[in-house]
Amino acid sequence: MTPNSPSPRSSGPSRRSFLSSTAVAAAAVAGGAPLLAACGGDGQSERKDGATSGKDAARILPTYVPQDIVKPDIPAKNGSSAGFTTAIAAARLKASVPRKLGKGGTVKVMAPLWGSPPKSDNPWYRAMDEAIGVRTQWQNQDGNTYDEKLGAVLASSEIPDVVVVPAWNLTGKIPSAVNAKFADLGPYLSGDKVKEYPNLAAVPTDAWQRSIFGGALRGVPMPASYVINIVPYYRRDVFEQRGYQVPRSADEFLGWAKEATSAKAKVWACDDMKWTAFNAFGVFPGSDKALWWDMVDGKLVNRVETEEYLEALEWVRKLYAANVVHPDAKAQNQGDSGNRFTAGQVLVYNNDLSHWYVKSIEQATQNPDFAMAGMDVFGHDGSAPRLYAQQPANIFAFVSKQASEAVVRDFLAVANFCAAPYGTKERLLTDYGVEGTHHTVQKGMPVKNDTGHLQVTGAFDLLGDPASYLAHPDRPDIVKAQVEWQQRMGAFTKKTAFYGLTVTEPNRWTNLADDFEQLEDDVVRGRKKVSDVQQAVSEWRSKGGDQLRDWYRKLLDDAGSAAN
Repeated sequence: MTPNSPSPRSSGPSRRSFLSSTAVAAAAVAGGAPLLAACGGDGQSERKDGATSGKDAARILPTYVPQDIVKPDIPAKNGSSAGFTTAIAAARLKASVPRKLGKGGTVKVMAPLWGSPPKSDNPWYRAMDEAIGVRTQWQNQDGNTYDEKLGAVLASSEIPDVVVVPAWNLTGKIPSAVNAKFADLGPYLSGDKVKEYPNLAAVPTDAWQRSIFGGALRGVPMPASYVINIVPYYRRDVFEQRGYQVPRSADEFLGWAKEATSAKAKVWACDDMKWTAFNAFGVFPGSDKALWWDMVDGKLVNRVETEEYLEALEWVRKLYAANVVHPDAKAQNQGDSGNRFTAGQVLVYNNDLSHWYVKSIEQATQNPDFAMAGMDVFGHDGSAPRLYAQQPANIFAFVSKQASEAVVRDFLAVANFCAAPYGTKERLLTDYGVEGTHHTVQKGMPVKNDTGHLQVTGAFDLLGDPASYLAHPDRPDIVKAQVEWQQRMGAFTKKTAFYGLTVTEPNRWTNLADDFEQLEDDVVRGRKKVSDVQQAVSEWRSKGGDQLRDWYRKLLDDAGSAAN
């Protein structure tokens, strides 16, 4: 078994999707009173600001019961995914769901989809339904504008049985709506109750901890590796051809970039490197606002207050000022960085870990000489990097409070089936559909046909997923490279104070830092100065940042940290 097209588990909406959607979500939630009026009104009594950890969480969390159905070729280490480099013949696939848990009911699901939705009665949906014993009715929405649809639905009284919510859409009043509108799954999953659903019992505890909203276990998570997922990729073939050495510090990178850039030849050293800069300079993670905070010398500090944050922006500004960054990156929203990379217009770009496989496969027939690799993130001064853990889950499936117990249990039957691990019959059906209809077996491996690419979209992964893994038996070299890169980066990774927690901030402060992302982009492109960031930080403090710090500190003192 091997994915031959990206799925939410193996690639997910990348951090790029998060960054591009944040401003839209903030504007939609903050700007239109009717959009989420219902979320901030009657639901406020159930909001429950803060987070749940320690003893309170222990009473809520499911018992962890790991499975050992198929041993990975590369075991997980330092927070990495597990790696599978060899194919498992269909005859050797095992069953993780020996009997149907579904009772024949119907579950209506609203979920984001990046791409064209398949027909509602397609053979893959029906095969999954038959295997699980539940009929699913999908309400697929455009993933790029999902925040707008999500806000409108949560403000209404007509909520589907199951709603998928990515973490990057948890902005403004949406966290309040989650607490007010979705059911507590604890009565079905807390403690040993989860053993009725063995695949869900094997989901890592950190991912379940992240699924506690408003003091209750409300979400079924999509587990993820906590190691940074943004890789600085480089054209290994070009580096070898021209004798370039991989840079090991910020200064080395800038020096190499000046040497490698030739605007006349339409070759630039790199695309926008802001994400890598934050990692190289040891900036707290930006993908979740709770992770923006950590203890420094006994004081709780926000990422925007740190010298590392300013230094990272200044370094990227130098890259732009030296004209070593592709002009389309400076213009923003012009073309695609991955396409510029494969075309040889840029020699380094940063993006999601999944691009390692996707771009390599894409270029295998178009450019046989193409080779890419991932740089290890360097410490900006050439020392070991100081990296920070990402959240262990970033997509959640919630059940409406209006759903009956029968619907809840049918949904959990779906989630348990979809959380089947690699090497099982359930995983094969979830990832590849029906043999003969959606895939054929070639050299022992399933390969999707055109129908499979159109219909088997990864939608079911959003409802349940196993612990993070990477499996590309058709390219074992890439699996090895991906997992070993994660393991090396994981060795330098620290969990911050609010790692693994889903924090619901008080409404008055939820949009306080929304302007920083745009300010960052303006500074690195020379449209504004680093001093403008310092002024923005001062204003942030006076408008509520210092009060928010006190609130987070009390939360930490009262609830404790989930990091270990």
